Amino acid sequence: MRRPGVATMLWLLVLSGCGPGAGGEAPATAPGDPAVPRAAAPMQRYQVREGSALFSHYCATCHGDEGQGDGLNAYNLDPRPRDLADPAFQKSRSDDDLAALIRSGGGVAGLSTGMPPWGRTLGERRIRNLVAYLRSLEPSGK
Repeated sequence: MRRPGVATMLWLLVLSGCGPGAGGEAPATAPGDPAVPRAAAPMQRYQVREGSALFSHYCATCHGDEGQGDGLNAYNLDPRPRDLADPAFQKSRSDDDLAALIRSGGGVAGLSTGMPPWGRTLGERRIRNLVAYLRSLEPSGK
């Protein structure tokens, strides 16, 4: 009798619901993961996690690790990058507004031309995940 291969066994595990998060439990976040409520839907946690990685790669140099406008390159820019964690800013922009700013850059919206357009670099899914991460930022203590 022939034994099932590794791919078959993995497929059976996926179908049976075994593995991390089985039984309806949300997987624990690792240290350093963005703060995501445990009650958040799994898809939302994924979006914020991917958005965090994108932010670190594309945005943190200017906007800072926590989105507070204090990145390594912030002091070379005039005007300085916005504090994206500011509650007033968060309330003033819809998700579609933020996505359009990321896609088209600051100059198109009449803001700083120092923010490049990322629409050709990041697809729509990644832009939406980046917006989800921006919405998860904690307000600064400034």
